[in-house]
Amino acid sequence: MASEPTYLVIDGENIDATLGMSVLSRRPDPEERPRWDRVLRFASGLFDTDTTKGLFFLNASSGHLPMGFVQALLAMDYTPIPLSSDDAEDKVVDIGIQRMLDAIRASGRGNVLLGSHDGDFVPQVEALLAAGHRVGVLAFPEFLSSSLAQLVPEGLEVCDLEHDVHAFQVSLPRLKIIPLDEFRPEAFL
Repeated sequence: MASEPTYLVIDGENIDATLGMSVLSRRPDPEERPRWDRVLRFASGLFDTDTTKGLFFLNASSGHLPMGFVQALLAMDYTPIPLSSDDAEDKVVDIGIQRMLDAIRASGRGNVLLGSHDGDFVPQVEALLAAGHRVGVLAFPEFLSSSLAQLVPEGLEVCDLEHDVHAFQVSLPRLKIIPLDEFRPEAFL
């Protein structure tokens, strides 16, 4: 019997903004950006699935696409989803992702790994969990919306983009709480 498909749903703006503003406090250098091929491989293994579909949401309201990045996504087997709106108030990426999560729930099958820190997806994630879908969130946990983090007891799996996925070429300057069993004083000498 075939396993449930996994949908890797990436909120590119949110991941990029959190990395730049919260983790680095500046624009990331190329080697500090996630390696999206690693993320896709991680998603495939997380839920032990035969099929993983990478969906990368982009805001294209400006009328322009970063074609080099889009071509790289296509080469890694992602499906870029460039959305636009004439209404400047619309959070086009968030609305698109909310609709995608609703559609996955309505289909009755599929696991979801959501790449975002955003609490705007809580109703959809709650509905997916309640319907029996396996759901994970891919983020820097220290910046994860508290409303999303509160769904962990209901089955939400939190995956650290750096430490669990190993999505980066370099170690990021993050301040994390260290469990005493994992504390290695030598790392601070």
